[in-house]
Amino acid sequence: MVQVVWFKRDLRTVDHAPLALAAVSGPVLPLYVAEPAYWAQPDASARQWQAVRGALGELSGRLAWLGAPLVVRVGEVVAVLARIHAAVGITRLLAHEETGNLWTFARDRAVHRFCREAGIPFLEVPQFGVVRGLRDRDRWAAAHHGFLAAPLVMEPGRLVPVAGAVPGRVPEAGELGLAPDGCARPQPGTREEGLAQLESFLAGRGAGYRRAMSSPEGGARACSRLSVPLATGAVSVREVLRRLKGEASVPREAVASLVSRLHWHCHFIQKLEREPALEMRSAHALHEAARARTAVDDPVLAAWAEGRTGLPFLDACMRSLMATGWLNFRMRAMVVSVACQQLGLDWHAVGIRLARLFTDYEPGIHWPQVQMQAAQTGINTPRLYNPVKQGLDHDPDGRFVRRWVPELRGVAGAMVHTPWLLEGYARPLVDPAEGLRAARERLSAVRAQPGYRAISEQVYARHGSRARRIDDDDPPKTAAKARVEKRQLALGL
Repeated sequence: MVQVVWFKRDLRTVDHAPLALAAVSGPVLPLYVAEPAYWAQPDASARQWQAVRGALGELSGRLAWLGAPLVVRVGEVVAVLARIHAAVGITRLLAHEETGNLWTFARDRAVHRFCREAGIPFLEVPQFGVVRGLRDRDRWAAAHHGFLAAPLVMEPGRLVPVAGAVPGRVPEAGELGLAPDGCARPQPGTREEGLAQLESFLAGRGAGYRRAMSSPEGGARACSRLSVPLATGAVSVREVLRRLKGEASVPREAVASLVSRLHWHCHFIQKLEREPALEMRSAHALHEAARARTAVDDPVLAAWAEGRTGLPFLDACMRSLMATGWLNFRMRAMVVSVACQQLGLDWHAVGIRLARLFTDYEPGIHWPQVQMQAAQTGINTPRLYNPVKQGLDHDPDGRFVRRWVPELRGVAGAMVHTPWLLEGYARPLVDPAEGLRAARERLSAVRAQPGYRAISEQVYARHGSRARRIDDDDPPKTAAKARVEKRQLALGL
């Protein structure tokens, strides 16, 4: 009796239901398959593999200590499983559900077909508060909270190994065809890193979280920085939430904000789980019809992705992202919005370039977020960011800009955000005010089409948070604004 536990984006032994279930039923073969075809996809990059590779090394050591070393193979999963089955006879395959990109979706379906044809039971269990097969979004919140409130799955005390299993070696990036991508030291994706970041956040680093999270420089210090180990699965959302209920030296508001972000994490992954085509197709049919595709070699796309637009704060954000693999949420929203709304680039081309730059790339969050910031959903308030205003708001002294756009170090004061107003500096690819005006016109034209609202309601039924209404992303703020307006009206009367 040989049970294979297939590790994917769940590189841990704690809160790992497939491993725990296998451990009580006989010999276990822990398996990770490094898939060259996956790493050749346009959304994959060397920085992502570096994070995964570190987590695999840590996982391998832990599994060896438990008694069953991690078996690493390079190739196509079905072929690897077929060889293992021919050699030892697989009696059960266990894995976590994965909400990945369309490539992994097709891969998982191929594994299901192989298991059916080979007569191998394949058990998949949820990893997050994401519900597979859920057709009614009204029922999601209860299921989501129920899963996250359930007890942690404890690490097995001991694993019975499969005799003769050869561990194999974790390949280097180059062996998977991945070239260096300009990020020499991406944030590790290990469990050790995740737990250390969580403890340092609670010990005081996160004290200014709510205030600093909007700043690209302040956010790098004050944000939880859990996104990379969460993306590799070295730590689970559920165990982070458990720890956030314990003692902390930071304000309760900071902890509450992080808890909210973790629930938000599952809310967005549920969108892609429900509709995998969101990776390629706009959520709203009229926005999809209005799309103008961007070629992969488009010079404007390249200038934006490489931080050469002439918009200093935007360029600084992109250059920082290229070098570090991380950017805070507000700036992620801004770089997408400016690219799609003001530079007129297609959201998918933008999303592919960003996916490769994010060490913490999580498809279920990434694609719905890119569409939301590109105003493709029809159920969210369109976000139109002025990069000059964002720079003045979040980098008023220009320190972040001067660090990442060194050619502007000689520009004094706030003029670093608008150097084209000085003699000798080139104008940006787009004038921010003109870009915003043109973006509003394009959006208004689509939203004015017959049937727009009806389609938006269909999108909301599939994907909308039941805690908010269509076009209302912040119900508490909307309610507060309504109360102020009511008071002002009373005073006016």
